[in-house]
Amino acid sequence: MSSLDSARRNLGIVARWETLLLLLLGATILYGTSVSPYFLEWTNLFFISLNVGEIAIMALPLTLLVISGEIDLSVASILGLTGVLMAELFKHGWPIWPAMIAAVALGMVLGAFNGFLVTRVGLPSLAVTIGTLTLYRGIAQGVLPTDTIGGFPTGLSSIGVTPIPHTHIPYSIAFFGVLAVVFAVVLHATPLGRAIFAIGASQEAAFFAGIRVKRIKFWLFVLSGMLSGFAGVLWTLRFSSARYDSGVGMELFVVTAVLLGGVSIFGGRGTIAGIVLAVAVLGCLQTAMTADLVPAQDQNIVVGGLLLASVIVPNTADMYRRARARLRSAGARRHAAAQADAP
Repeated sequence: MSSLDSARRNLGIVARWETLLLLLLGATILYGTSVSPYFLEWTNLFFISLNVGEIAIMALPLTLLVISGEIDLSVASILGLTGVLMAELFKHGWPIWPAMIAAVALGMVLGAFNGFLVTRVGLPSLAVTIGTLTLYRGIAQGVLPTDTIGGFPTGLSSIGVTPIPHTHIPYSIAFFGVLAVVFAVVLHATPLGRAIFAIGASQEAAFFAGIRVKRIKFWLFVLSGMLSGFAGVLWTLRFSSARYDSGVGMELFVVTAVLLGGVSIFGGRGTIAGIVLAVAVLGCLQTAMTADLVPAQDQNIVVGGLLLASVIVPNTADMYRRARARLRSAGARRHAAAQADAP
């Protein structure tokens, strides 16, 4: 199969998946309106968007990482640790803006540490980021074991609870919208995006094609850490406080958003449009279940089910297509052999 045929096949798979996501989003909205007559009111839509803002932002760099064949499970722990650093610096007399910049810079350092272990030491990203998930959370707990730090400037802390003036859009979703456009252009319309897809499809082939595989992966981990740090700043301002356990368990929702968005867990396939739809589905579904008084543990069961389905369904379909292609190929060879043996 030529590379053009492969690209067309992947595009067809993604388009069909995004169509399914649109149908799922429609079904989720119907569910929400059935349990609450206020589901589609602007105030409720604001809070739906607000609840998934940080998840959506962290899902963007993770999308690039998973397409390249790697993963970062430490994103929520980076969110917690960077929020703690910002709060501690502010508590000790730093102006809020330098403290926020330092938090984002720390996120880049933590992402670079992940990238170094994966690309230079050669460790698998799954094992590395499971380890740093615990490590970064432990450091945050060591710095701020039980206390909660608050008292941030009102003008900044209000961005988490008020929309952009004259709109119903949260600041976090506005940031996500701008970033999503940038990521979509980079991923789908630049040589870097093509290189990321090539690395995910076949790392060895990408290397021999002259693509700097390790360098690209390293900077993708740095990018993931940076935007997780930015999400940590937004999270801390939204709740006007910092705790070591901020964002605990959020990595499940970030990974679910990425895989539900149609990104292949094996790399080489995915779109930013799919991520946007998946974030919308998760936000609407979580709010609808809360309105329906579904317990939190049952909500996690639903999210886990979506995560499994987003891995099983596309790969089962891929296996079916490959098996059907092999049968057709074998049938064609038998037919050619029969034709050659015919007198």
